[in-house]
Amino acid sequence: MNAATATTEGFWGHSPEVPLDLADLTDAQAAGIVARLHDRTTGAFADAAARTGYCSHPIRLQGTSTTIDAATGEVLSQFSSTDAPLGTLYRACGNRRESVCPACSRVYARDTFEMIRAGLLGGKTVPDAVADNPLVFATLTAPSFGHVHGTGGKHGGGRCRPHRTGVCPHGRPRSCTAQHSDADPLVGGPLCEACYDWHSAVVWQWHAPELWRRFTIGLRRQVADRLGVPEPALRDVASVQFAKVAEYQLRGLVHFHALIRLDGPDGPGSSAPLDGEVLAQVAKDAARSVVVTAPPVDGGDVPRVLRFGKQLDVRCVRSGVPDNDDGTDDLRPEQVAGYLAKYSTKSTGTDAGDSRPHHQRLVRTCRWLAERARTACRGLAGPDPEDDDGCLCGQCADSPYRLLTKWAHMLGFRGHFSSKSRRYSIPLGRLRRARARFQKLKADADRDGTPMDTADLENRLLADDEDTTLVIGHWAYAGTGWTNPGDKALADAAAARAREYAQWRAARR
Repeated sequence: MNAATATTEGFWGHSPEVPLDLADLTDAQAAGIVARLHDRTTGAFADAAARTGYCSHPIRLQGTSTTIDAATGEVLSQFSSTDAPLGTLYRACGNRRESVCPACSRVYARDTFEMIRAGLLGGKTVPDAVADNPLVFATLTAPSFGHVHGTGGKHGGGRCRPHRTGVCPHGRPRSCTAQHSDADPLVGGPLCEACYDWHSAVVWQWHAPELWRRFTIGLRRQVADRLGVPEPALRDVASVQFAKVAEYQLRGLVHFHALIRLDGPDGPGSSAPLDGEVLAQVAKDAARSVVVTAPPVDGGDVPRVLRFGKQLDVRCVRSGVPDNDDGTDDLRPEQVAGYLAKYSTKSTGTDAGDSRPHHQRLVRTCRWLAERARTACRGLAGPDPEDDDGCLCGQCADSPYRLLTKWAHMLGFRGHFSSKSRRYSIPLGRLRRARARFQKLKADADRDGTPMDTADLENRLLADDEDTTLVIGHWAYAGTGWTNPGDKALADAAAARAREYAQWRAARR
């Protein structure tokens, strides 16, 4: 087969003429698709699915909305859910986790990539000169709470933990010579569940957002100290900006991956007073100095001093020095942006399709600690056990652990998976508004049969809101997910085909 034939076959393999992959349909899904064919609603479903981006679990809404000219009070248009395909308004769920909704997580990852890339290289309202500013890539890890199974790494020769000897106080061996794959449920789990400090692991996870916040404060203080200026005066000489994502490890605890950029006093693109090598050392010093003292869960518990793990990785991506702007490591800015976008959609691993025993143990520990906090409070006050608001002890509101149950499915992590400093780049919300504007412009062009005006399109899409219309809506939640099992199968298959096509296009670039 020559290259031209392979390219052609690759294109037609992802073209609209090729059927979707529906080889593994259940009986219920097949019956649902047949029912759509019988009642002639396949076209309406296709329209509804396309409007959600082929979401796996769309939100169903019933109601109406009215668009009014805010200046004149004139009613410009009205919309009812009965006018939508299938008689219900379907909206994408927007879930960031690939294991929950592949279609929505792909949109989230794409937005995250564009947000991070703009802060690296400029564009989307960020000046191109930002590509010359010092930049480092930092990974802040969780500490160890006990030895866990692994895949061996480069020092283990593919075996888990072959170099340790003896047994633990509970009679379990301290070594493991097995060769685990990433898919092995044991990977990330403790060698001895009784030795593992489950409570401290959950408490660390709960306070991880505070560790990150204090790291950003410490980073700015360290930069000010290097420049010899008081911290309040730092804004007059430099600006520290960052984009961060949280990634779950197989052991169930998060890592923070961050791009840290140093700007001058005039914002993105202005000349920075330190180079990337110094910025990397400053970030290391700041990470090592962060400490959070976590209060005890109840009277039978103890305070804990929390820090980041010893495995700290800070690499210079761009030094910001002329003729030496590649940093010290072989990391390309777009490569790093892709890493962070991928990390932002990873799951906790608690999903039904990929459940690990130690993740479930962390879930149970979250619930147990939350119950301990509530029980300690009820013992002091004695009101209705199910009504925290009715408690008179004065400690419920101060307990940081009473809401752990609500975050048990996230293994105790309650922070943002993707965040950035104010002036790092364009906000994700602005990118979403730009996408909505583009979809409206495209729909208008298709309806009128006229080509879309692409002149200065990006600036028009990203412009500040200047709408003079007011939308008044009355909407009620009608449920989540497709009502027909065949609908979900078709939506998932269409989303998979879109991903395959995007990967094929990316491989050709």
